[in-house]
Amino acid sequence: MTYPQGSDPVPDPISDPVRVVFRFDASDSLIRKVEALSGDRIEIHCCAESDDAAYDALLPQVHVLWHVLKPVSEDQIARAPMLKLVQKIGSGVNTIAVDACRARGIAVCNLPGTNSRAVAEMTLLLMLACLRRLRELDAAVRREGGWRGAAEMQDRFGELAGRTVGLLGYGAVPRMLKPLLEALGARVVYWSRSERNIEFDALLSNADIASLHLPLAADTERLIGAAQIARMKPGAILINTARGALVDEAALVDALRAGRLGAAGLDVFTEEPVGTEHILLGLPNVIATPHLAWLTQETLERSLVGALDNVRRLRDGVALLNRVA
Repeated sequence: MTYPQGSDPVPDPISDPVRVVFRFDASDSLIRKVEALSGDRIEIHCCAESDDAAYDALLPQVHVLWHVLKPVSEDQIARAPMLKLVQKIGSGVNTIAVDACRARGIAVCNLPGTNSRAVAEMTLLLMLACLRRLRELDAAVRREGGWRGAAEMQDRFGELAGRTVGLLGYGAVPRMLKPLLEALGARVVYWSRSERNIEFDALLSNADIASLHLPLAADTERLIGAAQIARMKPGAILINTARGALVDEAALVDALRAGRLGAAGLDVFTEEPVGTEHILLGLPNVIATPHLAWLTQETLERSLVGALDNVRRLRDGVALLNRVA
């Protein structure tokens, strides 16, 4: 897989073995696969996101951090004097202290496109799960008498065909979703800051399903709040596989409880990991997944290829790919 050429400055080559830490709660088989990539002056160590002690012990000697979700703080960067590269496994870098990296001359790179298909498929899955009340149907089948009782939901089942789906953002994921949704009979409208076929307010008022695909930034935080939800169709569905803080969760709870929104499919939350007591998880019209829309075996294969390529480039003093800082 190829990526666009990154920007200068070109890093100095590293003569010692390049020490890489992959911070992720990886399965045993993935750990074996990742650590087997070591060799040719590259040493890769896996460290669970939940194991702070092991991570702290590795920081003083690490050259490259392969980062997934748990934030990379300014304090961590300060405790990693040999750090040369923070490589995001994915695209969003809002969980990295980018300014602190920039101040130290530490490169920050991402892997755009590696997880787009996985996120697009999960987004479609959440749309269908909300339309068909999958959570409630599954629970009904598992309880005594629920098989016949599920028929009481018949007035709330729906199809994608004939509905308007609004995509907020128009990067790789929504571009992949658009033809899939149209093939299923949906009308697709989209809005982003650079490209759109409808204005923001019009999308909200026309969409039966609104799906978020924007990065988290100062101008997108809580983009969907009480005022925006009030513009949406009664009974509309909200899908979020981007970042939790794009949505005002309190306003979302109020709208779901009141029936103002029909359902929500959420892979992301403002605070993660989300606690089991979170009010959204107690609502029957919420389908929730644990920020794993991106995670498939295929995504990991593509990501490891791209991440290892940049480690080799760092080792050899070659310009890095997909450098964002």
